[in-house]
Amino acid sequence: MSSAKIISFPKHVDRPLITLQQEDELFIITMKDGENRFTVTFIEALFAALDEIERIRGDSTEPAALVTTGEGKFYSNGLDLEHALSTPNFFENYYLKFLIRLLTFPIPTVAAINGHAFAGGCMMALAHDYRVMRKDRGYICMNEVDIPSPLHPGMAAILRVKIANAKTFRDAILQGHRFNAQEALDREFVDLVAPGDQVIPKAKELAKKWSVKAGAGPIYGLLKKEMYTEIIRFMSITNWEQPKL
Repeated sequence: MSSAKIISFPKHVDRPLITLQQEDELFIITMKDGENRFTVTFIEALFAALDEIERIRGDSTEPAALVTTGEGKFYSNGLDLEHALSTPNFFENYYLKFLIRLLTFPIPTVAAINGHAFAGGCMMALAHDYRVMRKDRGYICMNEVDIPSPLHPGMAAILRVKIANAKTFRDAILQGHRFNAQEALDREFVDLVAPGDQVIPKAKELAKKWSVKAGAGPIYGLLKKEMYTEIIRFMSITNWEQPKL
């Protein structure tokens, strides 16, 4: 895969949901479906892109990192809830598996949050190792209290681990607070903020900085699994109060 080649997913379609491009040591996933809501097809496209990165990497211990981003107004606006609730075992077989896959991906990961990251989109951003957020537009938010919708215990565990401050955790869950970039930075669940045209460059810069840690090979992913044992354990829970239409 050369730096000039872009792979689209699903393959052989006129309008791809996501694209994957390699730029030297970086892999760039761009979500291209408007609000980038999670459906079976969208998640399968993301899985295919992650599979492709691991296929290219093989057993390599060369520097590498992943950057994900969206286009325009949205990073991701979360689940297509009607689709999710009409698809048997959507959470267990698709969305939660995707979060675990991203959370434990065996190279450094950076979310370039170009716009709104709500609910499931917020979870995706938090599943990365690092986050860079656009400071002049967009919010990151868990708005389940306003839908209203319960959280899977594994999703709540991601929030507990990634948002360490108890007050911020409370505000995120029970208030559905819409954090702008400066608030998210001040409360330490994003790492950098940048103007809109600098979000991706800054995310790439951060990804390159830590790409050398991919030299640990499979150990990098194993370390993440060891860090996030609580999340992974809660992700396996199947008896929970699922959202309803």
